[in-house]
Amino acid sequence: MPIRPYNWRRPIDMDKILVIGANGQIGTELTVALRAKYGAANVIATDLQVGADLQLNVLDRNALGHVIAAHHVTQVYHLAAVLSAKGESDRQLAWDVNMQGLLNVLEVARQCKLRVFWPSSIAVFDAQANVNPSTVYGISKAAGEYWCQYYFDKYGLDVRSLRYPGLISHSAQAGGGTTDYAVEIFHAAVAGGHYECFLNERSTLPMMYMPDAVRATLELMAAPAITVRTSYNLAAMSFSPLELAAAIRRHLPDFTLTCSPDFRQAIANSWPTSVWDYKARRDWGWQEQYDLERMTEDMLTHLRC
Repeated sequence: MPIRPYNWRRPIDMDKILVIGANGQIGTELTVALRAKYGAANVIATDLQVGADLQLNVLDRNALGHVIAAHHVTQVYHLAAVLSAKGESDRQLAWDVNMQGLLNVLEVARQCKLRVFWPSSIAVFDAQANVNPSTVYGISKAAGEYWCQYYFDKYGLDVRSLRYPGLISHSAQAGGGTTDYAVEIFHAAVAGGHYECFLNERSTLPMMYMPDAVRATLELMAAPAITVRTSYNLAAMSFSPLELAAAIRRHLPDFTLTCSPDFRQAIANSWPTSVWDYKARRDWGWQEQYDLERMTEDMLTHLRC
């Protein structure tokens, strides 16, 4: 479908930021950080759900373009996605949102010469950390990485990406992913002292605390030069439900954990236990600040307030 022309012009010496999917787990905290950096008036938070500045469906390319034009946007943080577990229950929705949404952002960004951030995921990997996804979510992320490379090679579009590990936040609930247990377990520990996990107790996966993920995103977008135009690996820590429960128990000695693996166990089994992020450390100085112990202490401090 042809795109109607936008009445767009780049502001002089001013960045205007559009966040798509601002109500999600990443968007909730990233929007706060972007407003602290650029000023609240220069960050437009959009989501399908109420509570954002604007309601926006990223599948409507014309609506996306006209929001960008009306607000003189220069950077887009495209976070809207259907995650791994939820995506397996509605494969068509996951593909449409994850793939067509990205293509809409890339095409409008190409026309308007914007800088774009788009997150990928460890879901692109198999257990040996090869790009060999086994879920619709992972397939869409792997394909999206090559679309980002394509738009950079063909059009010079400055699109940047990180392969996030499982993300843990005290500010927002998880959104339908296989690593959601690592958020749910903290809420259960504070509320009732027991958690039943949907993964095996020894299922080790790469994880990251949200403050590190947000900082990594801002650092990548500010980097003067990068060498990876698909997606950078990003790492901080790896642990299992058993190890996380032990860390919680050092603060809440009566906490208990049981495990009843469900369909998400097969997804977790298909992912690597750790990833190599040398290029992020080399190219723009990435360094995590939170390990398991520090993250656990900070999560419990916030949730018990």
